[in-house]
Amino acid sequence: MTAMKIAVCVKQVPDSWAEKKMVNGLLDREGVDAVLNDLDEYAVEEALRIVEAHGEGHTITLISMGPERTTEAVRKALSMGADDAIVVTDSALVGADALLTSEVLAKVIATEGFDLVICGTESTDARMSVVPAMISQRLGWAQLTFAGSVVVDAAASSVTITRVTEAGVDTMKAQFPVVISVIEKINEPRYPSFKGIMAAKKKVIDVRALAAVGVAVLASWSEVKDATPRPPRAAGIKISDEGNGGDALVNFLAEKKII
Repeated sequence: MTAMKIAVCVKQVPDSWAEKKMVNGLLDREGVDAVLNDLDEYAVEEALRIVEAHGEGHTITLISMGPERTTEAVRKALSMGADDAIVVTDSALVGADALLTSEVLAKVIATEGFDLVICGTESTDARMSVVPAMISQRLGWAQLTFAGSVVVDAAASSVTITRVTEAGVDTMKAQFPVVISVIEKINEPRYPSFKGIMAAKKKVIDVRALAAVGVAVLASWSEVKDATPRPPRAAGIKISDEGNGGDALVNFLAEKKII
């Protein structure tokens, strides 16, 4: 069996619990804690399970793009069990949109000879769910997105997934090379062990500037011109039950067209 090369795209994002704000059209990333994108952990876990199911010799490389401290989030994914990582960081990429991001990631992937690329469905800072499809389009590879289960037949160089749609559960199959995105319900990501954390400190993170990737410095196709903070939550309605509390609740639900 030929050894599989698997890439997992990951991203460092502001902590989901942090209060986010825009500064000059860009998300403030310096003023909040930064973490590995929660939804990317499912992609890392699925890659690990694929390798574990097929024996030794297969490799998992993390690919990320972002500021210099992106390596901190990548180390967590390495501590889960990935083998190495490639991080593209360059001041020219500040404020990069999905189109530019997918171009850079696809360029890195194309030069490394991967069989599978696994992504989370989206990043928690942008919530767009488009980068996996964009990577697939740029590479000219098959895409199997929103996978709820993944079965790899390494001998046949193929992948089969199931995905839930409005019509039911679809089964889809494609030959290597393939871009896959996985949903949250596909697995339960493992916690890094102490051994894994210590091992991650010695694993190689190949940090590359944009010039080394071979992508010309391009401006993003889109930009944020204005942003309005979310308004504070309005005060709720308190109902004193003096024998008519049920009626008041029914009237409220009817007014909101819930019933």
